Amino acid sequence: MRLKDLAEHLGLSQTTVSRALNGYPEVNEATRLRVAETAARLGYRPNASALRLATGRSGAVGVVLRGAEELGPHMSEFLAGLGARMAAEEMDILFTTVDSPQDELAAYRRIAASQKVDAVILHSPKLMDERVKLLMELKIPFVLHGRTNMTEPMAWLDIDNTGAMERATAHLLDLGHRRIALFNGIKGRTFTEHREIGYLAALSARGVPYDPALMANLPFTDEAGFRVAQAMLEQRPRPTAFLAGSMMTALGIFRAIRQAGLVLGKDVSMIAHDDVFPYLNADNMYPSMSTTRSSIRQAGTRIGELIMQILAGKPAEDVHELWPVELVLRESSGPVSR
Repeated sequence: MRLKDLAEHLGLSQTTVSRALNGYPEVNEATRLRVAETAARLGYRPNASALRLATGRSGAVGVVLRGAEELGPHMSEFLAGLGARMAAEEMDILFTTVDSPQDELAAYRRIAASQKVDAVILHSPKLMDERVKLLMELKIPFVLHGRTNMTEPMAWLDIDNTGAMERATAHLLDLGHRRIALFNGIKGRTFTEHREIGYLAALSARGVPYDPALMANLPFTDEAGFRVAQAMLEQRPRPTAFLAGSMMTALGIFRAIRQAGLVLGKDVSMIAHDDVFPYLNADNMYPSMSTTRSSIRQAGTRIGELIMQILAGKPAEDVHELWPVELVLRESSGPVSR
């Protein structure tokens, strides 16, 4: 079926049908839904090459990865969601890997000069992120996975890291824990700072002084979690509970707890982030792991949708989504051991 045939079937102009299928904001929602449903029912799919010629787009989005640091299970989950959504739009994803911040900025300049992508997805933002300013100067549309403290108008999707960590910390405090260790991300990343704010807010609300010796900034790996937890468990008094920034970190902490001859959920409690994580099912762990839940795959899917909205003309300053994070309690978090 051609666009002309679909338009005649609907009794609309080809221009209206094309704009409805591509999400242009001037097409009302009722018409857009009618066109989309009819196209799906009749099996119409736009010709990707013709669409690119008509719109002047390259038909691709760009993602720059910082080498081995970011080529882990979290990124693969995010890209699984993004890739599925982009495939549905017949859009490709162009990957570039770099080794340093300077190389990353140079990569964005190359991307702009080559005109090989229509938009870029920024991830792991810092509070003041020079990449944002560069992309605005280069006039490349982008969606940020996370947030910054910058005031420039930009599109972003983030989870409520502050609220999630505040709730998790408050729950452990309600169980009687006072020596709660926070295993956070790399210092300077926005999500790291937001999680620290939530942690400190919960302690302050209960009048519990924070101990810098219980706060760690580290990569989200099993080995890093193990080494730091091993050292913390040698403290006197030792931590009675851990907040793990990821399930990978939680594995390392769990290993250190067992090596110390302690029992998770009885002698020591733990709450980890990343409940929806196929590599490590929190329900199937023994004991099952209490978590803060937010699907990174769903975030990837949604960011793909937001990219399409931006390309259809939606102003970047109107694309702001803050997702709540659920606290899921299981066997790994219990009352403080007396």
